[in-house]
Amino acid sequence: IFRDITQKVRLLRRRFLWVKPLSLGESSSGKSAKAGEGVGETPNFKNITMKPLKYLTGYPEPLIEKVRALIAENKLAETLASRYPEQNVVRTDAALRTFALALKAAHMKSAITPSKVIFDNKLQVLRHALGTHTQASRVQGGKLTAKHEIRIASVFIDAPAPFLNMIVAHELAHLKEREHNKAFYALCHHIEPNYAQLEFDTRLYLTMLEMGKTA
Repeated sequence: IFRDITQKVRLLRRRFLWVKPLSLGESSSGKSAKAGEGVGETPNFKNITMKPLKYLTGYPEPLIEKVRALIAENKLAETLASRYPEQNVVRTDAALRTFALALKAAHMKSAITPSKVIFDNKLQVLRHALGTHTQASRVQGGKLTAKHEIRIASVFIDAPAPFLNMIVAHELAHLKEREHNKAFYALCHHIEPNYAQLEFDTRLYLTMLEMGKTA
């Protein structure tokens, strides 16, 4: 999900898809939330606002400056909590598989069904993105068969629920489109219409977690 950022930004601009202004107010469900609710406690971000925001690489500098302003004011967690108060209830591998297959059935009926859908606490977020889709081929009964697996980073267990929707949509799209191209992102938005906003806000969430570790 974090590869080919420059190409993705161009594609989103051509589709007139961009993120909402970063401001406090209504959440994704139209309800307000207390600071940190559903997201986590607000860490102290003082003296670390000038560190590179690695999860936002490729986004326009004016947008990144707005994020830095929220960090400097200790309002990043509050902003995310206001927008996404809904906590994730998909917390086991079994629940994740049920959730992913339901999403597939609703939007990608003809796509191959993955043989495995699990949370993976060994995924390194920046290196392997937030999830992976793998395909393994083998000869079985004289025929070449392929197994598809989807692994989702365990960080999503405690993340706001819409972020899990986004990454599962991303990995499901890889069942049909292997590359991060125009067709791939079109499919992501078919599965999750708010995909662009959710991906950006997921990056904000990861930035918040990273800053909390170093605060």
